[in-house]
Order: sequence, then C-alpha cells, then structure tokens
Amino acid sequence: MRPSRFNVSVPVRDGEDVFLMNTLTDAQAIVSNAVLRLLERIDADPAAVHALDPAERDVIAGLAAQGFLAESREAEDQSVDRFFAEVREDTSELRVTVLTTLQCNFACDYCIQGDHGDYNRHATKMTLDTAERIAGWVETRLDTMRPERFGLTFFGGEPLLNLPVLYALSERLSDACRARGVRIAITIITNGLLLTPAIVDRLTPLGLAGVKVTLDGDRTMHDLRRPLRGGQGTFDRIVENLRRIAGKTRIAIGGNFDETTVDSYPALLDFLREQEFADQIGRIAFKPIVRTLPTGLPAGSIPLSPVGESSPVEGNCMSSVGAGGVAGSSPCDSCHFVDEKMAFLRDETARRGFPTPDGVHMGPCEIHKRHAYTIGTDGTLFACPGFAGEASYATGHITAQATTAQARTAERFEELGAWKNCGDCAFVPVCGGGCTVASQAELGDMNAPSCHLGSFETALVSLARTTAAEA
Repeated sequence: MRPSRFNVSVPVRDGEDVFLMNTLTDAQAIVSNAVLRLLERIDADPAAVHALDPAERDVIAGLAAQGFLAESREAEDQSVDRFFAEVREDTSELRVTVLTTLQCNFACDYCIQGDHGDYNRHATKMTLDTAERIAGWVETRLDTMRPERFGLTFFGGEPLLNLPVLYALSERLSDACRARGVRIAITIITNGLLLTPAIVDRLTPLGLAGVKVTLDGDRTMHDLRRPLRGGQGTFDRIVENLRRIAGKTRIAIGGNFDETTVDSYPALLDFLREQEFADQIGRIAFKPIVRTLPTGLPAGSIPLSPVGESSPVEGNCMSSVGAGGVAGSSPCDSCHFVDEKMAFLRDETARRGFPTPDGVHMGPCEIHKRHAYTIGTDGTLFACPGFAGEASYATGHITAQATTAQARTAERFEELGAWKNCGDCAFVPVCGGGCTVASQAELGDMNAPSCHLGSFETALVSLARTTAAEA
C-alpha cells in the first residue's frame, strides 16, 4: 500500500499538527506531524510498510480504512473511474431546470439579456402547452427512474415573468411526486424584483425549498450594475421583498463580480448582517462573471471582454445560475472561480457569520450527471443551464427525436472528461476538471480543464483552520 494521490494536507495549530484530507473519500483528520512523516516514508519506499512496528501498523490500518492509502496506482485509477461513473449513473435524484422565459426586466450591463438592443422583443416565453408536455416528460422519467428525490429549479431570464407556467409545472409535478412517494424540492432563481409572499405561500405546500436572489455588491454598485430597463435602481425593492418573505422559505444570496465591483461586497455583507432577516439567509456565495477570455490575459485574471455571440452563455442569464445550495448542490456555483478574489469573499462572508461554500467541495457539477436536465422555453434539452438557450448546444427535445446535430452534441457531453487531462492533481474528485462552460468560453474546448488549483489550495487552508478550531 502507498499514500493516496488524493491526499492533501495543511499544517494547523501553529504547525504542531496537520489537517489531512482525502478528496476522493472525503475523509478528514487532524494528525500529528509524526503521522505525516510516516506517510511520507511509505510514499518514498512502499516496501517499508512491512517493517513497521505494531503502533505504526495500527495507524496505517486506520488511515487505510478511511482511504488515505491505496493498494496501487492502478487500483486508485479504477476507483476514480468508478467514482465518476457512479456520479453519472446515480438514480437517487432526478434534477430538472426549467427556463420559463428568456425575457428579463433588468438591464444588467454584463448580460446579453435585458434592454440590450431588441433582445427582449424576440426572447421566447414558454407556453402552457409546452409546460404540459414537459410535465408529461418528467412523469415518464419519474416512472422509469424511480428516484428518491426530484429537484425542480425555475430559471430564466427572469422566471417570475411567467408565473402561469411556473405554477402549472409546480402543481402538476408536486402531485406527480406525491403520488409516487418521491420527495420534491422546488427552487426559484430570481432577480428578486417580483418576489412576493403570495408567490412563496402558493408554492410552499407544493414543495418550495427556497429562493436564490442576486445582489451585486452594495446599494450603489448593485443599482449601477443591475438596473431596470428604464435605468431605475432595484436594490431597495429587492431587499424589501426579502424582508417580506423571510421566515417563509429559505433564502440564498448570490452575486457576480469583476475587478471593478469586488471591493463593494464587504459593505453588502455588513448591510445584510444588520438586517432583521440575516439569520434567515441560508447561504451566500459570490462568483466572477463568465466571459470569453481575451488572448494574453494572465492566469488568474478576471475575464472582462464583452459576451460575444459565439459564447455558450448566449441566450440565458448567467447572473443567477446556481441554486446556491437551496436544494442540494447547485447547477454551477463553481463556474470559473478566480483564486484570490474568491478566497477574499469567502473569508469575508464567513467572518460575518453567514454560511458559504467552503471552496473545496465544489463538484462534480450536474453536467456530469445523466439524470440532470435543463429544458429551454420550447422544450429543447441542454446538458446544463450554462449552455441553455443556444441551439448549437442542444442535446435533444422533450417531444421529438434528436436531430443529427443534437445527437452529435449529446455524444460530446456524454464523453466529457476534462478531469482525465488533469494528471495527478489531488482535487480531481471535487473539481471534475472545472466548469465546462468556462472551458468552452475561454479555451474553445469543453474537454480542456478549466484549472484554478490555487483557489482549491487557498480554500483548503481555510477549511483546515476551521476544522482545527472546531476540533
């Protein structure tokens, strides 16, 4: 046996001990430096395991039981392949993200939607007929899969601009799940402007698990970046809506930053901490805006070039992607994180007592799961929300046989394996090669790793300190 290549470690308690984690098994332990030296000795000479004294053998046996040691490199390769296969074929949960509309009442300066040209005039909106067909399609999968859980996420555009479809799908699929003994969790990803207690009250008996609302910095910055189509600010109205629904459902806060806005987020966090609904916020997570990477931009920089027509994010609102942990793992909270700024905002959020992702347990995301779907306004199927709305990334349709082009695209997603190009990186099980949307947008190849090793390493340090303090 030899130490697993998925072991990562960080000194804690002034260097007296070591936080040891295995990213494949998620085993975590605080051990003495002597234990780490023992692992290093075996790594240098695997045969040394046969010459250990009884106490050392007991330590090694305990570490092996938690996955900190592997039988061989070949056995570990097989374990990784099996891990991703199990993620892909898991039938315990059916996840469906529905775009009720591609229209939006905001004019965010970093989004292709909103009042940019005549986009909203042509943006599509789901009909009740399509919603009925989607419900039937989902019911068929519930009967075929027999999952334990069903996650239904409403997304857009701004999903609350199409309440008839949102209500119709929620009511029918809630009844379908109840009849089949399946637990349902409904999530709404919204800009928050139209969010009301009446909406929450109507959906709560149907299985509403929570809402995610976007606030892009403090009031001044948010109103600059996320105004109405007429230019009016939206911050105060959104906060008032959060105040009115607080206690009725779980609230998650998301936000999008670039280098011009990131410094406004601590002020937002201070503001939220002062609100009477602060303790009702279940999670806060911020992420950089995903945009096509300009050539020559240094690694770790935030891409700021305009979203182009060739970008896979065309046609859907990347400002709110990610359920934010409201109902299980999010669609893509891990989309293209930038090392230094993500660590800064994570620490600032945790310092104010808000739950936030630890930055280590980031994936694999839903694009690696066979039974996770995104459905466009006309019933077109996509592999994940980040590709939705762009016909060239469609993988099929709920009522029609896939076209030749869609079948080819589906095969591309079926064969995804950016993580296979990551070598011996210890973070492969929690990264999966990074965000596929970012890989396609920035590198032009969805099978190229979108690597942010520094972010994982920084997050590991924070996790180690937190674990050591709690222990």
